[in-house]
Amino acid sequence: MITAAVNGSSAARGYAIRPAVLRTAQAAAYLGVAIPTLRTWRHRRRGPKSFRMEGHVVYRLAELDAYLDACEAADSRSNPELNPLNQAARRDRSGRRVGERWAA
Repeated sequence: MITAAVNGSSAARGYAIRPAVLRTAQAAAYLGVAIPTLRTWRHRRRGPKSFRMEGHVVYRLAELDAYLDACEAADSRSNPELNPLNQAARRDRSGRRVGERWAA
């Protein structure tokens, strides 16, 4: 988790706040991707939502977490509904399973 102390005295007391937004380098580290990858996603309108604040590109932590959740939900390994091994066999018009060879 990324935290930022408000000032030296609050850090000594154990208070820490979680930043609302992260800059590109911080967001890339949070997601575990390279900075150029995150920039490419932004220019291609892919990846987590970003916006400019005071001239800097920033990402909300909530958007980064939502993006990670969406990636996890779209993966067949973590979503049993998308696992092709759990799906019923598809059949063509003749009733044969799709991908089945012709009977000899």
